[in-house]
Amino acid sequence: MARTPAKLDELDLAILTAMHEYQKAGILELSRRTRVARATVQSRIARMEEAGVISSYDPQIDVTAAGFDVQAFVTLEIAQGALDAVAADLDNIPGVLEAYATTGTGDVLCRIGADSHSGLQSVLLSIDRSGAVVRSHSVVVLSTVVERRALPLLRTLTPASSSKAPAYRNTH
Repeated sequence: MARTPAKLDELDLAILTAMHEYQKAGILELSRRTRVARATVQSRIARMEEAGVISSYDPQIDVTAAGFDVQAFVTLEIAQGALDAVAADLDNIPGVLEAYATTGTGDVLCRIGADSHSGLQSVLLSIDRSGAVVRSHSVVVLSTVVERRALPLLRTLTPASSSKAPAYRNTH
């Protein structure tokens, strides 16, 4: 079931920015940084959680810093109708960091990680053992050009009507 996109306003964006910049901050600290009441921050965060805008509080883990400094993107062509089967196979391979069904020449795009080139080869061979995979094409990551991010995109939204928080309106 598809969700209706949340209507974010300037205060929501300010809260998300503060949460991103000060990831260990609690509600009180976010309240101080955005200059709005703690209850307002708490209700805004709850609303964004319910809408799925805030989807996780998992730590951002840098697999490179943890010793898995070889990464690659792998495009898979899979057998017709085999998306569920390949998803199950990929889920059982620890080196598969994420995978997406895609359009274009490939059917699934994966990001994989390994501790060495031989480890990378082992992950690629595990992927190719899936009966659902017809062909794979991989490219090795040399460096990160743009880190994973969301705030720049969110800032392009036309904010919903101004915030109901009077203290926030008066400072911005």
